[in-house]
Amino acid sequence: MPEPTSPAHTTASVSGGAPLADLLEEDIVLGRRFPRERLVEDELMEQFDVKRHVVRAALQELHNRGLVRRKPHAGAYVAAYGEKEVRDLYDLREVLEVSCARRVSLPVPRARLAELVEIQHRHDAAVGGGDARGVLQANLAFHRHLFSLADNDALVEAIDRYARMTHVIRSITITDPESLRRAQEEHWTMVDALRAGDTDLLADICRDHLRPSRDAYLRRVRTA
Repeated sequence: MPEPTSPAHTTASVSGGAPLADLLEEDIVLGRRFPRERLVEDELMEQFDVKRHVVRAALQELHNRGLVRRKPHAGAYVAAYGEKEVRDLYDLREVLEVSCARRVSLPVPRARLAELVEIQHRHDAAVGGGDARGVLQANLAFHRHLFSLADNDALVEAIDRYARMTHVIRSITITDPESLRRAQEEHWTMVDALRAGDTDLLADICRDHLRPSRDAYLRRVRTA
């Protein structure tokens, strides 16, 4: 199991100020780096113009997040999951996210619901504009805000942790137009469920929302 995040790791940044671990995580979820791809320290140092300790701290942070694995004498590489691992992770995510959805106190305060709607408008705009990075950021923001409505910080942190671990899995669908369209519709259904005070609908759509990326990855695993 990945180790808890260390503050020292999260501050390892490139010259622009963004944490190197976050930039590499973005590459993974957007499919720019593939499962089992080696992450070579010297190459990353040259690409991002950083010192070795910054690269090592970033790789350790990605290991903590479950996105990178290490082998003796082989270095770090992007995590890859077998069928059982995928099913186990998504079973856990379903338990956490459905449970969180059922803990949202209804009716949701108008200001907090308006913030969720504004985030989804950003997501829509990013999808419409073909902005993959914007889609990723808005999607993450939408789910964090949605689950924060349950007012349980420990549960939200657990959801975020296991969602990040499945970034490699989600990379298959994150830029697929049909998957993006489906995600938009499901996000708006979540908003509608909150407006209607329908806990069952919210829980059901949170469960259904997890399945396309899981199933797409499993199809690829079986084909491989």
